[in-house]
Amino acid sequence: MRAPDYARLLFLAAIWGASFLFMRIAAPAFGSINTAFLRVLFGLTGLAVILLLMRAPLIFQGKLKPAMVLGIINSGIPFLMYAIAALWLPAGYSAILNATTPLMGALIGFSCFNEQLSGRKWLGVMLGFLGITLITTTGDVAVSETMIIGVIACLIATACYGCAGFLTRRWITERGGLDARLVAFGSQLGACLFLLPFFGYSVTASPVADWAMPEVWASLLAVGFICTALAYLIYFRLIADIGPLRSLTVTFLIPPFGILWGYLILGETLTEGFVVGGAIVCLSVWLVVSPARAVPRQVLDK
Repeated sequence: MRAPDYARLLFLAAIWGASFLFMRIAAPAFGSINTAFLRVLFGLTGLAVILLLMRAPLIFQGKLKPAMVLGIINSGIPFLMYAIAALWLPAGYSAILNATTPLMGALIGFSCFNEQLSGRKWLGVMLGFLGITLITTTGDVAVSETMIIGVIACLIATACYGCAGFLTRRWITERGGLDARLVAFGSQLGACLFLLPFFGYSVTASPVADWAMPEVWASLLAVGFICTALAYLIYFRLIADIGPLRSLTVTFLIPPFGILWGYLILGETLTEGFVVGGAIVCLSVWLVVSPARAVPRQVLDK
């Protein structure tokens, strides 16, 4: 990886770390479904503006449908799951659980995409789930049915992320590739169409939300235009440049930012158990994504 790749990963982590803060503000006020739909709608709008300003031709080379399906897997379902989790979990919790994406990616790659897992990576997977157990049983959020639902929602989201990275490689990269801007736009279009029926049902059947809250709209605009439109341009470019598994290492960097934003803006606190569990998750992610040491040539020659 080159220095610009590391810089993009760091910047992407800061943006996505802030997304948990914004959803923590918006979901309790507007509801999880409305928050998820408005996020992808603003993300789609932001990408459309970017494509218009850059005069990028909308030539998908037969890859619009795969990009839209990727959007359901990589945006529609995960955004809805994180919005559900934001109803009950602090932003720092969701950010830490988001770090399990490479673990899920390793398991899905092993199970469905013929990826090999070394003993080191299996150790990382097991440590990761140990860390999740510590977070959910020793943190400052009381163990309850809603808390467990929030944790499960986060893990469903990370499983979708893990799967989407490999599908992007199979459906887009290995078929000749596609401009990252078009992949991002097609994915948000698919996510928006996927969530639209849920949004319509929520608006008509659920209790009317108080829409006159400027701080909530500011959070939604930020999570849509910055944490979605801009972030996915960077993310799909990284997948094309450095591959899906290395791109997923961004989740290793997201928790510190998610915890920092939650502490600075929402006054969230950390307990010793949460810190230990988060450290174990980060160690497990490092074990999964760090490259294996090359075998010395003199050993290979024997």
